[in-house]
Amino acid sequence: MEKKGSVLIYGIMLGLVIIILALALAPTVSQFTTTAMNESSDNQIGLNCSSDTISNFDKAACVVVDLNLFYFIAGLIFIAGAVITAKIVFS
Repeated sequence: MEKKGSVLIYGIMLGLVIIILALALAPTVSQFTTTAMNESSDNQIGLNCSSDTISNFDKAACVVVDLNLFYFIAGLIFIAGAVITAKIVFS
């Protein structure tokens, strides 16, 4: 087998592993986000995002935590695409 073909297949496999990792970590990141946005309890501190009486700083933190899932998963999928594209272009 040619060396270019082996590198290309390896790049695609590596990209798929990163995509599968992103999809496998999505429920855990979603649970973390939900926990962080809920009210505080005995064993955890939450932002209490559903309340209208929180400050503007807490509202901004709630927005950032809410976008965390999208940015994390999109970032991992972007990295996987970059790995696949780099193996195709530079090999």
